[in-house]
Amino acid sequence: MTDRERSRQELIDFLRTIQRPDYSHAVIDEESGLVESGLIDSLALLQIVTYLEQVHGVDFSERGIDPGDLRSVNSILDLIAREAAS
Repeated sequence: MTDRERSRQELIDFLRTIQRPDYSHAVIDEESGLVESGLIDSLALLQIVTYLEQVHGVDFSERGIDPGDLRSVNSILDLIAREAAS
Protein backbone atom coordinates (compact mmCIF):
# COMPACT_ATOMS: atom_id res chain seq x y z
CA MET A 1 0.00 0.00 0.00
CA THR A 2 1.45 3.37 -1.02
CA ASP A 3 1.51 6.42 1.24
CA ARG A 4 -1.27 8.02 -0.83
CA GLU A 5 -3.45 4.92 -0.55
CA ARG A 6 -2.88 4.79 3.20
CA SER A 7 -3.65 8.50 3.56
CA ARG A 8 -6.74 8.03 1.39
CA GLN A 9 -8.11 5.25 3.56
CA GLU A 10 -7.35 7.13 6.80
CA LEU A 11 -8.99 10.28 5.40
CA ILE A 12 -12.12 8.43 4.29
CA ASP A 13 -12.33 6.72 7.68
CA PHE A 14 -12.09 10.14 9.34
CA LEU A 15 -14.69 11.67 7.02
CA ARG A 16 -17.10 8.90 7.95
CA THR A 17 -16.84 10.05 11.60
CA ILE A 18 -17.83 13.63 10.73
CA GLN A 19 -20.21 13.08 7.84
CA ARG A 20 -23.73 14.43 8.05
CA PRO A 21 -26.02 11.80 9.58
CA ASP A 22 -28.46 12.13 6.69
CA TYR A 23 -25.80 11.45 4.02
CA SER A 24 -27.28 8.57 2.08
CA HIS A 25 -24.41 7.43 -0.16
CA ALA A 26 -22.39 4.37 0.82
CA VAL A 27 -19.34 5.36 -1.24
CA ILE A 28 -17.46 8.64 -0.91
CA ASP A 29 -16.66 10.02 -4.36
CA GLU A 30 -13.06 11.23 -4.34
CA GLU A 31 -13.66 13.93 -6.96
CA SER A 32 -16.92 15.42 -5.70
CA GLY A 33 -16.96 18.46 -3.48
CA LEU A 34 -17.35 17.35 0.13
CA VAL A 35 -19.79 20.11 1.03
CA GLU A 36 -21.51 20.22 -2.37
CA SER A 37 -22.15 16.45 -2.32
CA GLY A 38 -23.78 16.73 1.10
CA LEU A 39 -21.19 14.54 2.85
CA ILE A 40 -20.24 17.26 5.33
CA ASP A 41 -21.47 20.70 6.28
CA SER A 42 -19.28 23.78 6.19
CA LEU A 43 -18.50 23.59 9.92
CA ALA A 44 -16.95 20.15 9.43
CA LEU A 45 -14.23 21.84 7.35
CA LEU A 46 -12.77 23.07 10.63
CA GLN A 47 -12.58 19.47 11.83
CA ILE A 48 -10.74 18.55 8.63
CA VAL A 49 -8.24 21.37 9.23
CA THR A 50 -7.63 20.10 12.77
CA TYR A 51 -7.25 16.52 11.48
CA LEU A 52 -4.70 17.62 8.87
CA GLU A 53 -2.72 19.60 11.45
CA GLN A 54 -2.66 16.80 14.01
CA VAL A 55 -2.27 13.74 11.81
CA HIS A 56 -0.29 15.07 8.84
CA GLY A 57 1.52 18.05 10.34
CA VAL A 58 0.03 20.59 7.93
CA ASP A 59 0.78 24.06 9.33
CA PHE A 60 -2.10 26.28 8.27
CA SER A 61 -0.84 29.15 10.43
CA GLU A 62 2.05 29.57 8.00
CA ARG A 63 0.38 28.66 4.70
CA GLY A 64 -3.17 29.84 5.31
CA ILE A 65 -6.25 27.91 4.30
CA ASP A 66 -7.08 27.61 0.62
CA PRO A 67 -10.68 26.33 0.33
CA GLY A 68 -9.72 24.60 -2.92
CA ASP A 69 -7.32 22.37 -0.99
CA LEU A 70 -10.24 21.09 1.11
CA ARG A 71 -12.80 20.72 -1.69
CA SER A 72 -12.58 16.96 -2.29
CA VAL A 73 -10.83 13.82 -1.10
CA ASN A 74 -8.35 14.08 -3.97
CA SER A 75 -7.57 17.75 -3.33
CA ILE A 76 -6.90 16.96 0.35
CA LEU A 77 -4.64 14.06 -0.66
CA ASP A 78 -2.75 16.41 -3.00
CA LEU A 79 -2.28 18.84 -0.10
CA ILE A 80 -0.96 16.04 2.13
CA ALA A 81 1.47 14.97 -0.61
CA ARG A 82 2.73 18.55 -1.10
CA GLU A 83 3.27 18.97 2.62
CA ALA A 84 5.13 15.64 2.87
CA ALA A 85 7.41 16.69 0.00
CA SER A 86 8.32 20.06 1.53
